[in-house]
Amino acid sequence: MESYKGTRDHMAQDTSMEEFEALLNESFEMDTPEEGTVVKGKVIAVEAGQAIIDVGYKMEGRVDLKEFADPGEQPNIKVGDEVEVFLRSAENARGEAVVSREMARREEAWDRLEKAYAAEERVEGAIFGRVKGGFTVDLGGAVAFLPGSQVDVRPVRDAGPLMGLKQPFQILKMDRRRGNIVVSRRAILEESRAEQRAEVIGKLSEGDNVDGVVKNITEYGAFVDLGGVDGLLHVTDMAWRRVNHPSEILAIGETVKVQVIKINKETHRISLGMKQLQEDPWDLVAAKYPLESTHTGRVTNITDYGAFVELEPGVEGLVHVSEMSWTKKNVHPGKIVSTSQEVEVMVLEIDQAKRRVSLGLKQTMRNPWEVFAETHPEGTEVEGEVKNITEFGLFIGLEGEIDGMVHLSDISWDERGEDAIQNYRKGDVVQAVVSEVDTEKERISLSIKNLGGDKFAEAVGGVKRGSIITVTVTSIEDGGIEVEYEGMKSFIRRSDLSRDRAEQRPDRFSVGDKVDVRVTNVDSKSHRLGLSIKAREIAEEKEAVEQYGSSDSGASLGDILGAALKSDKD
Repeated sequence: MESYKGTRDHMAQDTSMEEFEALLNESFEMDTPEEGTVVKGKVIAVEAGQAIIDVGYKMEGRVDLKEFADPGEQPNIKVGDEVEVFLRSAENARGEAVVSREMARREEAWDRLEKAYAAEERVEGAIFGRVKGGFTVDLGGAVAFLPGSQVDVRPVRDAGPLMGLKQPFQILKMDRRRGNIVVSRRAILEESRAEQRAEVIGKLSEGDNVDGVVKNITEYGAFVDLGGVDGLLHVTDMAWRRVNHPSEILAIGETVKVQVIKINKETHRISLGMKQLQEDPWDLVAAKYPLESTHTGRVTNITDYGAFVELEPGVEGLVHVSEMSWTKKNVHPGKIVSTSQEVEVMVLEIDQAKRRVSLGLKQTMRNPWEVFAETHPEGTEVEGEVKNITEFGLFIGLEGEIDGMVHLSDISWDERGEDAIQNYRKGDVVQAVVSEVDTEKERISLSIKNLGGDKFAEAVGGVKRGSIITVTVTSIEDGGIEVEYEGMKSFIRRSDLSRDRAEQRPDRFSVGDKVDVRVTNVDSKSHRLGLSIKAREIAEEKEAVEQYGSSDSGASLGDILGAALKSDKD
């Protein structure tokens, strides 16, 4: 019995020990927080810049006070406050728990931010540092990156005023595993700006005259703030006159009166104008600038095809390159006029619909060919420099920057033109006589061989077509013979040497022979006589037949010619 009782007491003791151990373990599990988690604690003291926090089960940890402060603010913590901290380790070398308020805030913040990101809600934060490419933002415990391009709608040079300021941000991207968060301040501004723009634009109508402030100036125009919304004032709508750069008439910060020209309801873009508030000078152009009237203007722009001349502010005309000079045909307009030069021009044409005025520069000066024709009638002797030599003649520079041409046939009486032109070089000063002036075609014909008078006219003054004249043979050639009459050279072709084909041989003549020929043509322009022995023979035969009968009457040609010759001798 005793043995059994002792055994029973021992078993009861073992059971109570197991229960106690189980209860003890359960107590440890309940009261001892797990490392690496966020736990609740109570501030039991604040000393030496640290807060001492009881996290339960007689575990205490220390946290620097700065971990309880938001960027730019003082820490707000006192004894008795309940706070959440991150338990990094249950015990360090000093027997204290290692806790962190910052890490607890970060975990708490990430949970909150992930919910906001999923719901596309704004989050509050403060910019507290500058890093490469942007800034760092404290989002209530989690640090995010704010790219420089996402700070404001326009580039920000100085972000100092924004530092430490609590404001809303939009989360663009977040990755908890990597600990990356990217936020935007610009998205918030654009959203509120869009609402503001819509409100302002809703009050504007095309044609309204409003006041605005010049916010920015570019090469193509200026952006004007109309009270929360910007409009573009294009450079072409600033003034009726040509404006090379907007800075000529506008300055940043200046208040200007503008007219709303166009509103795009979809893009919220507003086009503005200043010149629309001024009188259009084109309304009076036709009356002020009648055709063929002359005016003084200022060259504003030079292009390859001409020069623009301002007649008055807002009214420009084009002097086409073809209307710039009587004589300079293929030169760049910049070699005739220069920018800002005052010039006299003539109105040639006005296109009111296209707002174009065609002007002429050369029309204000007399046509140099007309002046030359008046001052140098035909027969006038001139002197000039050989400007150019071509295959058909010489070009001689004359007064008024014009040229005259000496054709090959007008160079010499004695030499063929092709040979005579070889005696001249560019730059030679020569004398010539005016043969003809054609002002419409702008041509002046000169002659060197007619210097001292028209020798041809003097030599053949009494000679007419059909005349019989005596010439002297000066040269024998394969194609015919060259002859001379009163110093004028002519050429008789082989076919005109005789009526008889057997006698059409140049070699039957000798230099110095005197030959009677019939004049078939007198060309006073080319200074040539058309001569023929054959024509003379045919004419003589015809005359003989008419005087002495015909072959039908029985008389032979020999008899007729014999009688005619006998009559001549008698």
